[in-house]
Amino acid sequence: MTARVETMRSKKQRAEYIAKKLDELYPTIPIPLDHTDAYTLLIAVLLSAQCTDVRVNIVTPALFAKADNPEAMAKLSVAEIKECVATCGLANSKAKNIKRLSEMLLEKYNGVVPRTFEQLEELPGVGHKTASVVMIHAFKIPAFPVDTHIHRLAQRWGLTKGKNVVQTEVDCKKLWPSEAWEKLHLQIITYGREHCSARGCDGTKCEICRTTYPNRKKPFIANKA
Repeated sequence: MTARVETMRSKKQRAEYIAKKLDELYPTIPIPLDHTDAYTLLIAVLLSAQCTDVRVNIVTPALFAKADNPEAMAKLSVAEIKECVATCGLANSKAKNIKRLSEMLLEKYNGVVPRTFEQLEELPGVGHKTASVVMIHAFKIPAFPVDTHIHRLAQRWGLTKGKNVVQTEVDCKKLWPSEAWEKLHLQIITYGREHCSARGCDGTKCEICRTTYPNRKKPFIANKA
């Protein structure tokens, strides 16, 4: 028997350990974006692209004070929306998307946020990750939102060899039951921010990295999403 500590050999072993550890660290985990319903969550997630959740939570109160539903938002001009979200980055395109998205909700869905991936992803500025967040948090329909942060950690932890977020999502869904997806995706994001950031850990420093790959000596370089 070698004296070296052995790497966890299977994805399943790593996934079980990771879920247990994350539950210890984050037994309850809130949705980081402030919202009151499916529509305000949709707008908040759209705004979070290339922007921190903290910044989104700073700007949305003023925006939602003017319009917290599709009908009111559609009545605002792009300039009025942009004024509220200017510090989020990509403000011009986000403002245009928010207005047109709101108009489409009125035109096609009577002002109600639709409950399918296909319908959500047809809306301006709404990609698969945004749709996944709305589906699982607003409607409790199983989804596993994968952003670049989860993609990076899943690679570091040996949960996927996927070169993009699409494959990482497929692999993660196979490892954990659907009832765990909502909590896990929030736990992984939070752990990444607090313990295993791109700069703070190189795949050899944080507890999960050291436990899943104890013999890793060199920094882990992930495939880009």
